[in-house]
Amino acid sequence: MSIIPILLALLWIIGITFALFWGYEVWKRREFTWPTFLGVIVGFVTNFFDTLGIGSFAPTTSLFKFFRMAPDEKIPGTLNVGHALPTVTEALIYITVIGVDPLTLVLLIVASVLGAWLGAGMVSRWPRRYVQVGMGGALTVAAFIFLLQNLGRIPAGGNELGLTGGLLITGIIINFCLGALMTIGIGLYAPAIIMISLLGMNPRAAFPIMMGSCAFLMPIASVRFVKFDAYAFKAAIGLTIGGIPGVVIAAYIVKSMPLEAVKWLVIAIVAYAAFTMLRSAFVERSKGRVASAES
Repeated sequence: MSIIPILLALLWIIGITFALFWGYEVWKRREFTWPTFLGVIVGFVTNFFDTLGIGSFAPTTSLFKFFRMAPDEKIPGTLNVGHALPTVTEALIYITVIGVDPLTLVLLIVASVLGAWLGAGMVSRWPRRYVQVGMGGALTVAAFIFLLQNLGRIPAGGNELGLTGGLLITGIIINFCLGALMTIGIGLYAPAIIMISLLGMNPRAAFPIMMGSCAFLMPIASVRFVKFDAYAFKAAIGLTIGGIPGVVIAAYIVKSMPLEAVKWLVIAIVAYAAFTMLRSAFVERSKGRVASAES
């Protein structure tokens, strides 16, 4: 029996279970508020381009900072919670249409989930300045990776659809780390494409791997963010409501489009977010020093 139908069934179970859990937590705390129109548009646009391979975390962070849609310390949790169900939708589509070696797919997904579970437990308790520094540094790295991709400095990859031996072990270790980094707000897509290419796999194989990894790890990591109230509900529900139709339209109607100009725009947006996040961390540190001096 193929493992793919089992993966798809598990995705449905995880997605529905997370939706019910999130709904129950919101009802229990009486915190439901309707999202803003801007929040829904952000969810639609970021998940639309996410489905086409751009990634959603860095652009969403940039828009959150620019429009002040969520407190800095709650941005990692908001990204994971809000993008979780749209990403499950992506994975259900791409695991079905793009073939990848089942063992490679499963092991890389499991590694990313373990990394995210451990990472979420730490990040959900971090003070505001730690989150700002962590996200600022992560976004700087993301901007550099996007730049290398746009300049054609990333290897084109090979034709393999699976990994074996030492390459498989290397992929597992890297995806574990990428899963942990997801919890501080650095998206998995761009690093995953680089990893897949460097390990000699067909870059198309990155889509089910990276989307499957995120679809399993984000709902699981989000449980902790929701439990510790380490996310902004209004912004997160906007991402979800706008995100799911954005995914469906991109996958089934648009399918592909020229993205060169968009990719350069993303670099500018991500660099802006990194700068503002690190500047906020510097301001927080300065305020802390002043408060300590006055006391």
